[in-house]
Amino acid sequence: MTAESVEHRGQWPVPPVDGYTVDDLFTLPDLPPHTELIDGSLVFVSPQRRFHYLVINLLFSGLSDSVAPAFSVEREMTILLDRRNGPEPDVSVVRAEAVTGINQTSFRAEDVLLAVEVVSPESESRDRTTKPQKYAAAGIPNYWRVEQGGTDGRPVVHVYELDPVTKTYVHVGMHRDRIKVDAPHPIDIDLTGVGHP
Repeated sequence: MTAESVEHRGQWPVPPVDGYTVDDLFTLPDLPPHTELIDGSLVFVSPQRRFHYLVINLLFSGLSDSVAPAFSVEREMTILLDRRNGPEPDVSVVRAEAVTGINQTSFRAEDVLLAVEVVSPESESRDRTTKPQKYAAAGIPNYWRVEQGGTDGRPVVHVYELDPVTKTYVHVGMHRDRIKVDAPHPIDIDLTGVGHP
């Protein structure tokens, strides 16, 4: 197949010389849902697998049931890390005072206490290296990476806490059937509802 034989249904956005900014992320027309900005480049996500959807629902519900009124659990909202980075964690816990209304499209990094990424085949590298490095550098105190584990397909949650001196995450635990932690607040979520017994 040659380049001439490929039929384009729309026009691809041409990036500016220095890359896109978070302002572009919110103003470019016709971007696909859940487009992220990483290092000035637009990242389009692939269709969601059922595991991804179920884990997001499970964690969103579990976190919502456990957070104090001072916090709000958010799903797939852009986090403004800096001018050239606007990733969209699958789930995040933010300060309730940072919620401004139903038309809000993003949160600032300093308002985020926990960012959660559910790993998909196409996002594996970003969720294991790129995003946690950027979340840590922005000062987000807690990061969870969720992977599909073993033959049973159940979620495995890797829990990280920020080392304030090095501005990097330290792996503090791996949870298979239940996640029970004290940070960013006391959380206890049964993980066995996803996957096969």
